Amino acid sequence: MLAAAGRLFRLQGYAGTGLKQIVSESGAPYGSIYHFFPNGKEQLAHEVIRTSGPEYGRLVLMLLNSRADPLAALEFAFRQAAEDLAGTDYADACPIATIALEVANTSETLRVATAEVFADWVDGATAWFGRFVPGDEQAKMLAFAMISMLEGAFVLSRAARSTDPLLAAGKAIVDLTGNVMRQSNVSGRP
Repeated sequence: MLAAAGRLFRLQGYAGTGLKQIVSESGAPYGSIYHFFPNGKEQLAHEVIRTSGPEYGRLVLMLLNSRADPLAALEFAFRQAAEDLAGTDYADACPIATIALEVANTSETLRVATAEVFADWVDGATAWFGRFVPGDEQAKMLAFAMISMLEGAFVLSRAARSTDPLLAAGKAIVDLTGNVMRQSNVSGRP
């Protein structure tokens, strides 16, 4: 049920996905949804956020850690995001962004869950950038910039049905990171 719900929330949004559809897609008996999620759809969405959000954060860090050069790693991660999005016909991007946009003013439970996942992503990215730039403030600024660029580019790419926004965002974060590294006299190149 979690996998089916997560996929449907990403593709259709929280409001556009019903419990009957989740059960049908998952192949589970209808009564099982309330057995495992007695508080219904909101509890199910909360669990989806708490599982898929950290998984996605680990995936991004895995991509970033796949290259020794931080600038090459950033370019690679955004290029991979563009290829993956195009491979889903521009339908499947971030696992929590759609829910976060929809519920920010309607469900405090889900708003808090998405905010905490985003905060964890910022912490992970801050630690990654901290390997290449001095000071937590610089690293955190770059982490916010990277995540903001990625999430915004997903929205633009989906709307335009083009990878151009993701590729442009990748170039922008590479340029920004390179400038911060140069200003700090730090070289991340081996």
